[in-house]
Amino acid sequence: MSANSMPRDYYDVLGVQRGADETEIKKAFRRLARELHPDVNSHDPDAEEKFKEAAEAYEVLSDSERRATYDRYGHDGLRSGGYAPNFEGFGSVADIFDAFFGGGGPFGGFGGGGRPGGAEQGGDVAVAAEIDLSQAVTGASVEVSYDAIVRCEHCNGNGAEPGTPIETCDRCSGSGQLRTVARTPFGQVVRATVCDTCHGDGRIAKDPCHVCRGRGRNVKRTKLTVEIPAGIADGQRIRLGGRGHAGERGGPAGDLYVLIRISEDNRFVRDGDDLVTAVDVSAPLAALGVTLEVPTVDGSVELEIPAGTQPHDTLIVRGEGMPSLRGRHRGDLRVIVNVVIPRRLKREQRELLKQLADTMTEENLRTEEGVFGKLKRAFGA
Repeated sequence: MSANSMPRDYYDVLGVQRGADETEIKKAFRRLARELHPDVNSHDPDAEEKFKEAAEAYEVLSDSERRATYDRYGHDGLRSGGYAPNFEGFGSVADIFDAFFGGGGPFGGFGGGGRPGGAEQGGDVAVAAEIDLSQAVTGASVEVSYDAIVRCEHCNGNGAEPGTPIETCDRCSGSGQLRTVARTPFGQVVRATVCDTCHGDGRIAKDPCHVCRGRGRNVKRTKLTVEIPAGIADGQRIRLGGRGHAGERGGPAGDLYVLIRISEDNRFVRDGDDLVTAVDVSAPLAALGVTLEVPTVDGSVELEIPAGTQPHDTLIVRGEGMPSLRGRHRGDLRVIVNVVIPRRLKREQRELLKQLADTMTEENLRTEEGVFGKLKRAFGA
């Protein structure tokens, strides 16, 4: 943002409502920081300026006193109170981010915490994989693709063209850190930040690698086969250690988290390790009893509907549910009987039903179930 341009509304910069809480503000800043981080955004020449704008907005809105001043009096109120952002002493987006949060910042996408200039663990990566219910029963192998920051193969991660020397950084004298003074409403604050020249390594390649531009890492599309265990549920995650973003300065790689999504099967509803389905039975057959085929994940089974079955009665087929993730147990298939009352009867059918109705006695209609029990069954309680 140039000095002569009108500053944008801080809430608009972060894309949040004016009533947003601290968590929403931090999440919005994390999202912008992830988009503008130099490891993944090298195509936007304005990325650093955009990040400075977002960092300024976050610095104000994350501080309750500054935010209150801004809400009442706007940018002029902040300036009159002595606040002025000072990012000129920082060399890059990563350095500004470290100044705010120390080490890897509040998001785990591009390096973990640690002292400035030290080895940093790579960030975690999250991807989603979709399977169907039958695959959740048997287990499956699924290929996932994702973008990950990996060690540059051309320079083997040291940032220098092969065969060229790596020298001590003149800017930080090999410490990997710079000390800067920032103005705040509470006085001057000294911050130790990662050197913007060597990026905390303390050394610098005399002839930077032409593939990764001296960073030692680049972005690569990665494909991986993931083994999904039988019995997994929708929304569960599988963690694959060391398959995330590569670490910096010798740090370990982050992890890959695979979020499992199970596509809906209109035949079943899952309840823990049990599967629930419904079968339609006409009222005469429910009264007489009948044997029907009901669907299972593996095919179908014959189920005996006892004579006198009532609406919403539940019958159990043992061992036809989901396998347990933590053992050899397998859940059950619960079959809810939907007793269907015939409609659009022909004259002969009406006569037969009338004859049946005329023969009904109290014994045929008597039930041990009270009104409360009937209501519970009717509403599926």
